[in-house]
Amino acid sequence: MKPKKSLTKTSEEKRKFLAQILKNTGTKIYDELDNGQFPKFSVPSRSVSNIVYDKKLRQYILGTNVSVRSSRNMSQLRSFTQLMWLAFFANRLVNEKKSSTLRDIYYSSQAFEVDFEDQPESDNIIVDLEAVLTRPREDLHIFPEERSSVFGDLTIEYTVPGYEGRRSNLSDHPDGYLIGPSLSSAELVDTSAELVIAVEKGGLFTRFVEEKVHKKFKAIIVDTAGQAPRSTRFLLKRLHDELGLPVVILTDGDVYGEHIAMVIKSGSANAAHLRELTVPDALWLGVWATDIEKYKLPTIPMTETDIKRISDLQKDPRYQEGNWKKQLEVFKKIKRKAELEAFSKYGLTNITDKYLPEKLELAKSL
Repeated sequence: MKPKKSLTKTSEEKRKFLAQILKNTGTKIYDELDNGQFPKFSVPSRSVSNIVYDKKLRQYILGTNVSVRSSRNMSQLRSFTQLMWLAFFANRLVNEKKSSTLRDIYYSSQAFEVDFEDQPESDNIIVDLEAVLTRPREDLHIFPEERSSVFGDLTIEYTVPGYEGRRSNLSDHPDGYLIGPSLSSAELVDTSAELVIAVEKGGLFTRFVEEKVHKKFKAIIVDTAGQAPRSTRFLLKRLHDELGLPVVILTDGDVYGEHIAMVIKSGSANAAHLRELTVPDALWLGVWATDIEKYKLPTIPMTETDIKRISDLQKDPRYQEGNWKKQLEVFKKIKRKAELEAFSKYGLTNITDKYLPEKLELAKSL
């Protein structure tokens, strides 16, 4: 399958676009200084009261409330300086075509004598910069260290400096390919796949590769490594939007697995300021609470924390109807949970020989 016309900018187009946004941000600060004004940032509020669910977009977004971070206010001067330095550092990364990790950012600040109490404070300022620029940190060449993997018949062409034009097929390595910045930004050249299967667990990802699920079901397999990192969610969106591939999700049979699927589908409140991380048409195929009973799976009892999490999600507007609501209610009723590996009770290949085909057939009617 040839990809549709790319809906994303090329690597160089994106770099120039970000460089211009950062330049405009810096110019605004200089202009305020030249005019004898105290420079300031307008930061979209990320408070709970300003996070709303947009039914049209099918994801959480930020409302219209903003907070002003001004160098005039002594109580805000520290966070203003941190944000100003971070914009400067991101500008260097973008223009010099370099990458950094969240951990690197924290330690790099010390070389400039910019004070962060700890890395969580540094990470939080990075999210503030995302909100100011309305661009994800990955566009600024800032990445977390966690990685997930992908496997299947998909030819990609790298766009990162030093590897431009090189091609790889993601079925070439039996362990799959790590979804890092070079892979998630690569051009999607060609595939024979007809769907994407996102699976929560690395062990099941390996089992799917061993059982040649990519050939049996013409699938690209993605290991989300638990809650999917943003680079993985971005790749899932690209596979759906650019290649037209439906995305289905398999998770553990618990409330956390259900939420992992929902985050892929409609995002998270923590990333409400971003728009490029959701696949609204993705389907969660299980493991459902009703599957636990239907397939007589081995279970373990829920903890009080699990039960509280169910109650919390039942207040979320995304879980107010349909199967999402039903499964939460059943989880709360049975107070039991099961892992994807529980199907091994019936044999190591039961999940690929029986459960997966049944679920994929069911997906046609959903």
